[in-house]
Amino acid sequence: MPYSLSVKAITLPLMLLVAISLRAQAPNLLTPPAKLSSSAPKLASLCDDSLGRSFATKNAWLKYHARLLYQWHLVIGQFPEHKAPLKVEIVTTETFSDFVRRYVRYQIEDGVMTDAYLLTPTHIRGKLPAIVVFHQTIATNAKQAAGVDASNPELMQGMQLVRRGYIVLCPRCFLFNNRASFADDFASAAGNALLMKERHPDWTGMARMTWDAVRAVDFLESLPNVDPARIGGIGHSLGAKEVLYAAAFDQRYKAVVFSEGGIGLSFSNWDAVWYLGPQIHQPGFALDNDQVLALIAPRAFLLLAGDYADGDKSWPYIESVLPIYKLFNEETNIGWFNHHAGHRYPSAAQETAEAFLDVHLK
Repeated sequence: MPYSLSVKAITLPLMLLVAISLRAQAPNLLTPPAKLSSSAPKLASLCDDSLGRSFATKNAWLKYHARLLYQWHLVIGQFPEHKAPLKVEIVTTETFSDFVRRYVRYQIEDGVMTDAYLLTPTHIRGKLPAIVVFHQTIATNAKQAAGVDASNPELMQGMQLVRRGYIVLCPRCFLFNNRASFADDFASAAGNALLMKERHPDWTGMARMTWDAVRAVDFLESLPNVDPARIGGIGHSLGAKEVLYAAAFDQRYKAVVFSEGGIGLSFSNWDAVWYLGPQIHQPGFALDNDQVLALIAPRAFLLLAGDYADGDKSWPYIESVLPIYKLFNEETNIGWFNHHAGHRYPSAAQETAEAFLDVHLK
């Protein structure tokens, strides 16, 4: 017994030192652009209520957070009151030298199945951090992130992360069927969104994507080697939109990376029927994604820009939520990085994203 106690006495401080060391290695990701773009939006303060009173305490902010969450549920739709059993089915298994890739199916609602690729390191000891990788708009959907489609190594993010020691789930976005051509899949996006609305008339496409993201975490939490306290997400383009809303509406996402998704509602096609729809152009609609980002605070969020969907004009969204992070003394949890390489995920973005995720999830 004395030996056991002495080990705990040594191990706990050592673990704390490792955690502090990792956070100290976090790169400075809060440097504003040298010159703000003329197209950058002017956002209302998130730290003042409707009467102009500042949120000076954490409790005051948390109350406003609850109100924001309610407002945004009115925009995207309400989630089901109960969760259907996952009913997981492993369809195929492929074993490589350093990881195992499984094609799986699981239930998101009663009678509604989805599919994904699950990537796990070959040698697992104890519980590992896990990442949900949301794919971009591409006919091969989750196959690209999982490395089945190797046509663009930059965006094989699932393979990149499993080789870094994460358990990775690459789910297929409901907009895309498993068809052979991009044209078929892209044409199906609106149709699949309308089919979804037949089941959920009050849902937007973002509601379905976000519910799928909630169920993705449920799936990961069902795995014995996943640490439920260390689950994150990453997404590029379409996937970036998904990961933004996933983290906003599910507190279990502890750290997320948003890559070239167009953070502002005016930056991209957020008005598409498969996202938020034309309601965002209605008179009186005064919401924007700085509020969605605020729902994530003070958890870890990184925005990657490439001067396509996102760029220097995206900085005000980071600046808008920064006071909330400061209120919680968590400024190192928020950041942005402009790689100026267009609508891509180049090596500089990958290195920045992986360092950020490592700091907050390992």
